[in-house]
Amino acid sequence: MNAMREALVVTISDSVSEGKGEDGTGPALVKFLHDHGITATISTVPDDIGAIQKAVLSGTGSLVITNGGTGFGTRDVTPEAVGPLIRKEAPGLIHAMLAKSLSVTPFGALARPVAGVLETGALVLTLPGKKPAAIENLEAVIGPLGHALDLVEGGNSRNLHKKMNEGASEHAHDHGTSHNHNNSHSHSHTHSHSHSHSHSHSHAHGHSHGGPKFHQLTVDPSGPTSQRHRKSPFPMIPVEEAVDKVIEKATVHTNTEVDILDPNIIGSVISEDVTSKINVPSFRASIVDGYAVVHSDGPGVYPVAVVSHASPNDIQKLPSGTIARITTGAPVPDSATAVIPVEETLVVSSHEDGEEKEIEILATQVQNGDNIREIGSDVRQGQVVIPSNTPVTEVGGEVGLLASIGRSSVKVFRKPVVGILSTGSELVDISKHNATLQGGQIWDSNRPSLISMVRAWGYTVIDLGIVNDNLDRLIEAIKTAKVDILITSGGVSMGELDLLKPAIERHLNGTIHFGRVAMKPGKPTTFATVPREGRDTDLLLFALPGNPASAIVTCHLFVYPALRRFSGYDVRDCEFKRIPVKLQSATRLDPRPEYHRVSLTREGDGQNGCIIAKSTGSQRSSTVGSMKSANGLLCLPPSKERNETLPAGEFVEAMVIGALH
Repeated sequence: MNAMREALVVTISDSVSEGKGEDGTGPALVKFLHDHGITATISTVPDDIGAIQKAVLSGTGSLVITNGGTGFGTRDVTPEAVGPLIRKEAPGLIHAMLAKSLSVTPFGALARPVAGVLETGALVLTLPGKKPAAIENLEAVIGPLGHALDLVEGGNSRNLHKKMNEGASEHAHDHGTSHNHNNSHSHSHTHSHSHSHSHSHSHAHGHSHGGPKFHQLTVDPSGPTSQRHRKSPFPMIPVEEAVDKVIEKATVHTNTEVDILDPNIIGSVISEDVTSKINVPSFRASIVDGYAVVHSDGPGVYPVAVVSHASPNDIQKLPSGTIARITTGAPVPDSATAVIPVEETLVVSSHEDGEEKEIEILATQVQNGDNIREIGSDVRQGQVVIPSNTPVTEVGGEVGLLASIGRSSVKVFRKPVVGILSTGSELVDISKHNATLQGGQIWDSNRPSLISMVRAWGYTVIDLGIVNDNLDRLIEAIKTAKVDILITSGGVSMGELDLLKPAIERHLNGTIHFGRVAMKPGKPTTFATVPREGRDTDLLLFALPGNPASAIVTCHLFVYPALRRFSGYDVRDCEFKRIPVKLQSATRLDPRPEYHRVSLTREGDGQNGCIIAKSTGSQRSSTVGSMKSANGLLCLPPSKERNETLPAGEFVEAMVIGALH
């Protein structure tokens, strides 16, 4: 395991949190982790869902371990609290813990552990409250835990697996795999990682036998319609695996210099360690409006000898026995040792022109340095004020800090240029003057929606218009698009005029990394890379479904992470944040994982508050109105039985895609 990893141990117990009991399990877990190279701190909370969730999400390391609350008692709510926070489940770790418990006692069957990767990017394990059982469970998973944390922290699974394979004889890893180097193959082991590299795909992450070999799955679109597929040849993969494939291919970082007043700097990721060449402030500056004094002089009446404003001027000296009127930010006279706020003074006398002549200082116990910003107290010369890989936020702090040290520009990772294209002969461009609809035609709503969305995210967008259902025109539009990322909508299903997939594979020499995703809406979503002449990098092509709600939802799920990763964001910061929310009404589940459009609003205050999710109405994939007023996507699990429904008041996970109301 890597040394000096950080973990949070959360002890969940009403009695311990109230000081009525002693925590024996938490310290034991901390010691166990320390013995395995992980430093840990302890947080204690009661058996309360809100308190548990707050504590679990507060962890700043890559590992969170809870103990307590996993049984069948009326106050045992740890799985209910932690489960909704998990975005990637780890069933293998759960199995290992249960197997260990059952090997000790048949009552291990009553444990209800959960495990997986949180929305914060940390790995979470929920252990029993009893010390022996907790240690036994942790011992059961400590072997693969280091590898899991490597991946959680952004490690490259290919390199990690290579190292594991090289040391296979030492680690006795018998996964029972059978390789056929001439065909795509599937591994049978259930090695679940945080980045969903479960090895159940066709060479998507090659295994040292010459790289992946892809085969065309599409049919020639120029052939007769009787030859087209009646069933999609593309395997339907989980959303998590699809996102991982996107992020892997979007790692294209190039540097550029940008002016700090350029609007495009917002959302950029700084690609250099920014070091200050000056002290800030470069002179002793007053923190308040008031009077510069010698602090040891004490209270009394003093003549005003000097006036210091925050403007270009020489730093003056303060004659002995006098004071200086001074404004906020102005240089403090050399011999002054403190500044007294104007509120702690009185005017004793004035000159004929109204200027102050004498001031009484009322303040007592004044200390040396009071209300003075010393040289370099904000920023020291030579200090790294902004480390590389820091995003520039809309808050303004990064831009302000750059300006304060005299930097007018900074190096950032270049943002991608995005092209957006609609396909379909039935589409009419709303921007065309005097355009009207004929029979069978519809207004193109996808392109305007996607353009406004991507621009709002801070990226440059090129409107590539509408291409009708013509293979040659579609190929030409893709070839000539001078963009880094191309988003199309329509033409990815099973119809005879759905031309995108065969165009990519058969005419553009592209690679389709996935052509179907297990989700609703958006099942036919396609992601491909297309090589380009004269370019070192491939075109990233997202072929989104034509139904409006599907296009918008899948753009949030797949395109947004690609844009962020291309721009230099850490893998853990590429997706929209997910939070637990409370259902306002009963919600029926679908056999596929569903992303239900909702309006999220706050209800209540403090620890009793929560976020309420209200459905936006009809969830048909053709209903673009379901996105109106939506600021969240419920991440609903697939149904386990027909007509399964989640009751009102249930807590589920939601992806936050807009400002909370």
